[in-house]
Amino acid sequence: MKHVDVAIIGAGTAGLSARREVEKVTDNYVVIDDGIMGTTCARVGCMPSKVLIQVANDYHRRLSLSEEGILGAEHISVDSQQAMNHVRKLRDRFVRSVYKGMESWQNTHLIRKRATFIDKNTLQLTTPEGDEEQIHAKSIIIATGSSPIIPKPWLDYKNYLIDTDTFFEMETLPQKVAVIGLGVIGIELGQALNRLGVEVIGLTLNKAIGGLSDPKIQDYAASTFEKEFTISYEGADLVGTRDGKLIVKSGEQEHLVDRALVTVGRRPNLNNLDLENLNLEMDARGLPLFDSSTFAIPNSSIFITGDVNGERPLLHEAADEGRIAGYNALRENRQCFRRRTSLGITFSDPNIATVGDTHQKLVDNSVDFATGSVSFEGFGRAIVKLKEKGLLHIYGDRKTGRLLGAEMMAPEGEHLAHLLAWALSLGLTAREALALPFYHPVMEEGLRTALRDLASQTEEKVTDLEVLRCQDPPVGRCENM
Repeated sequence: MKHVDVAIIGAGTAGLSARREVEKVTDNYVVIDDGIMGTTCARVGCMPSKVLIQVANDYHRRLSLSEEGILGAEHISVDSQQAMNHVRKLRDRFVRSVYKGMESWQNTHLIRKRATFIDKNTLQLTTPEGDEEQIHAKSIIIATGSSPIIPKPWLDYKNYLIDTDTFFEMETLPQKVAVIGLGVIGIELGQALNRLGVEVIGLTLNKAIGGLSDPKIQDYAASTFEKEFTISYEGADLVGTRDGKLIVKSGEQEHLVDRALVTVGRRPNLNNLDLENLNLEMDARGLPLFDSSTFAIPNSSIFITGDVNGERPLLHEAADEGRIAGYNALRENRQCFRRRTSLGITFSDPNIATVGDTHQKLVDNSVDFATGSVSFEGFGRAIVKLKEKGLLHIYGDRKTGRLLGAEMMAPEGEHLAHLLAWALSLGLTAREALALPFYHPVMEEGLRTALRDLASQTEEKVTDLEVLRCQDPPVGRCENM
């Protein structure tokens, strides 16, 4: 039996980040993974989807060119086969970058076998051919990621179904698609497909599109997307086939489609680890309980990080969690770490984003908050860019003016969300944020409008001008001006 300081199960973003932290302290570690390498983000997630979205938005732009006096756009067409080849070409480049980062250690530390638990410190490793070995580890980090969910009854129609693991392998695009689930992935890919000429039917159960919870922004986003493609809010069921097509039912309506893109969520990859051998305490979802500041599972030297813990399934969060777990896996006195300000971005057009506490969380926690609002309709920079759509809400403590969170559907929202995340991380109030520079004309001026609206509703005493006052002015300078 081989003995190591740390065994990391999974070579995705969380696992690779954990490995980098572990390597700083010890060379006696292993990374175990028997699946497809290259990380979910690079292979089937954030990166290839953004390539497709870029292609779709570039093609969609043709519809507004004549307004600017740029003629001939009606002759532009899209070759879906070439477009998908382009997506895969760049996808493969991103995956190669991941592989390159593994070159220095994969021959000595990577084990391409399936891992299962014998006990809390012992793993059984097996190949498909039946080769076996055991490893004893002082600490074990579970970073096995997640997989797309497809309801079992729907597997009878698997030849008609697409999930995010198979989407980017399509050689060409179908003529008509049902997109089932309009969360982040569903709305991104659904809008992109529509803009590439595919007839899209979006099917969901509510207006929480892209993770939005603010009712006014939910309604705004829904009405915006409904102008591009059909959306039903009565859910979906697969009820049969006809003439080589899939019948998808939503409420009383039936839709005949070529394929269904199923984006109803992802499931943590825990089923094949034999966790039942460990007698761990589980939550209602069947996931091990863990400390979200250390990522340690109680009464063990096991850590659980990244998408597999079901907490914040985003790449930058997985990277942070992996580092924290890797740091604590080698220390007897585990250290607690603060989480960064929550930041989620959906790359629809306009972008959808949530920052800090969502509207729903503030309501659920009975927080006394005010809402600063700005519409990007009639907004100068948005008019110039022909992107005159958007609504942004910033939430702040009604007494102190401290920024609490934001939700938006806004042009350049990916950048606005980052600025707000930084402001929240620094603990700024609305008036302190207003004391920061805003150029003209830029989309960021929308933040200023919303912050002014928010500040006017709070009891924060100092004005943004007073924040700029010299507290101890140099002699002969401010007094003589």
